[in-house]
Amino acid sequence: MERKEQLYEGKAKKVFATDNPDYCIVSYKDDATAFNGKKKGTIVGKGVVNNRMSNYMFKMLEENGINTHFVEEINERDAIVKKVDIVPLEVIVRNRAAGSFSKKYGVPEGSDLASPILEFDYKCDPLDDPLVNNYHILALGLATQEEIDKISEMTLKINQLMIEFFKQCNVELVDFKLEFGRFHGEIVLADEISPDTCRFWDLDTHEKLDKDRFRRDMGGVEEAYAEMMKRIGLAE
Repeated sequence: MERKEQLYEGKAKKVFATDNPDYCIVSYKDDATAFNGKKKGTIVGKGVVNNRMSNYMFKMLEENGINTHFVEEINERDAIVKKVDIVPLEVIVRNRAAGSFSKKYGVPEGSDLASPILEFDYKCDPLDDPLVNNYHILALGLATQEEIDKISEMTLKINQLMIEFFKQCNVELVDFKLEFGRFHGEIVLADEISPDTCRFWDLDTHEKLDKDRFRRDMGGVEEAYAEMMKRIGLAE
């Protein structure tokens, strides 16, 4: 499939048109940002990890009945994906208290939660992605009630599938962010699943194996990303 003009460049990826209007090529960068772009840097090799891991996870989810935008991996940094209209919501699942949730609600990081939490943020960097509920989403026309219900149902299923998958890798899925898109009227999982978008803790030691190491200046960032590749069986 032929790569054509660049359609979009975000904080972590570039998107290119192809000769097929239904598909585009996504190219993963090593650029790293945190706090909605306020902190910037580079994580060497991050683009490779995030591309290959995302594609691997999308294939696993497809095999378990989740429709995704993934079509084909081209090389270590690029993949062909369906050209979706992104729903302007960040969908967050929290299985354990951490990060902004701990700070906002005064719950010590690592605390157990009685049940998983499903949150929606309005995807808008200038507004710092504010938390929204169903009423906000409907009033702002971000999604229909049917789409909200579908996204919620898919997200909770994805959570269960990923908890079990990562447990086999001796990794706890603490929380994660998803994005969804519309493809020919159907809701599909889009964006990525990677150490950029998930909090991964070692199941035994609680060592952080994700972008928190960059956010918090903990060091060992590249090593953590490489370790996650190794855990899921994608290391060279």
